Amino acid sequence: MKQPFMGHLEELRQRLIICAIAVGVGFVGAYFFAEQLFQLLILPLKAVMPEGDRLIFTNLPEMFFTYLKVSFVTGLLAAAPVIFYELWLFIAPGLYHNERRYVIPFALSSTVLFVGGALFGYFVVFPFGFQFFVGFSNEYVKALPSVREYFSFSIKLLLAFGLVFELPVVIFFLSRIGAVTPETLRKKRKYAILMTFIVGAILTPPDVITQCMMAVPLITLYEVSIVISKFAQKKKEAAAGDSEAGVDNEEGKPNEPV
Repeated sequence: MKQPFMGHLEELRQRLIICAIAVGVGFVGAYFFAEQLFQLLILPLKAVMPEGDRLIFTNLPEMFFTYLKVSFVTGLLAAAPVIFYELWLFIAPGLYHNERRYVIPFALSSTVLFVGGALFGYFVVFPFGFQFFVGFSNEYVKALPSVREYFSFSIKLLLAFGLVFELPVVIFFLSRIGAVTPETLRKKRKYAILMTFIVGAILTPPDVITQCMMAVPLITLYEVSIVISKFAQKKKEAAAGDSEAGVDNEEGKPNEPV
């Protein structure tokens, strides 16, 4: 049976509370290792800075708040499986009975793609991007990156890469609801390729190498998404066929969203 609007809001509130608790537990655990985590975050920059150079902070509480932010982001990443799982559980009532078994695979794939995108940014894009920026230093100009500015810049990039890598999952659900089809994705391929380079130019440092390093994975993900869209379309047609038959494949009940 369908839930009333207030019922959906109550369920959403409960799932948000669970996500907040998961992030809080991760935050507390990460705070004990905040200094080590921050050292890990700045490794790509330290690797390209001249020997003896270091980051600076210009007001007394800056490092303390930076450690808090590092702990929070780490807690968020650690809680990603719980967050995606709760998200898919919230969506599940709108799925057919025979689709609900995919909730856990969806949660796992969303987590893997998000973390994989962040790791790609850290290990592949950061070294080239920071090398580009530090390269502006010369005998007259010296780079003095601040802790606050570095943290803000690096976290934005990591989150951007994580979100961008969710493209296959987004395409799957757009295909499930009929918003896109494999044929449409193929026809719009040239525009998608152009958009990937535009997105790469916006989200990465302004040099050709790092822009291409983001655009190439995006193009690859787009091609993968076409295959996923085709799979989703077949599943939708199969579910529609079951619905017309009026019998759920697993439970023998009407195959309709609950």
